[in-house]
Amino acid sequence: MTDAPHSFELLAGAGRSPVILHVPHSAREIPDDVRAGIVLGDEELERELGHITDAHTAEIAEGAAGLAGVTPWRFVNRLSRLVVDPERFPDEREEMRAVGMGAVYTRTTHGDVLRPEGIDPEPLVERYFRPYARAMTRVVADRLAATGRAVIVDVHSYPSRRLPYELHGDGPRPAVCLGTDPFHTSPGLLDAAREAFGDAGLDSPFSGTYVPLEFYGKRPEVSALMVEIRRDTYMTEPGGPAGAGLERLAGALARLVDAVSR
Repeated sequence: MTDAPHSFELLAGAGRSPVILHVPHSAREIPDDVRAGIVLGDEELERELGHITDAHTAEIAEGAAGLAGVTPWRFVNRLSRLVVDPERFPDEREEMRAVGMGAVYTRTTHGDVLRPEGIDPEPLVERYFRPYARAMTRVVADRLAATGRAVIVDVHSYPSRRLPYELHGDGPRPAVCLGTDPFHTSPGLLDAAREAFGDAGLDSPFSGTYVPLEFYGKRPEVSALMVEIRRDTYMTEPGGPAGAGLERLAGALARLVDAVSR
């Protein structure tokens, strides 16, 4: 199957940059044929998009790319995670299937029905999930070939108050949560992030980070970190406009990019 470039975008950085800013959840767009399979009314869907979208994270990444001394690469999902969530496992390994949020969501952030029970996720996985995974794998391979390493910085946001779908939301909710992986998050990368963002928490309320499966647990030259930004620090919740905090966070992300580009 031909990859669908309209559903994601690679924005080129400097040839010598190992850094990929990955922005998977910032968009709200849902193609009409996919919308037809969602049972929510239009107003309900708009509310759900407000809760589930990592609003303005593409703008934060764009701002950081413009400020960084060595321009990072950016891989941006241009479709809502309600189409497919490219960061989930597409099979039984995914723990979020327990709340109807595997690669193809069947439940909302509040546990309501999003898609009918028993739907076959495979058509959406084949059309959107696999092309995205293949493309991201190529980007990482290109950075490895060009620089000998790849640094994936996963740019996310999360609500200031726990939503019902969160499996591990009873811990701290810091202004910035750094999600780590025991194999791919080096102490140096974590230290650079803490220096850039200041008072950041670790692996609460969200943990882990995204690495394409071809490299996951196999290639230590691929390092990765998830940056989860609490939404009330830069925008009006849920789904509202960005505020002054956006520029500050873009600057912090740029400092992280510069630190790990050297």
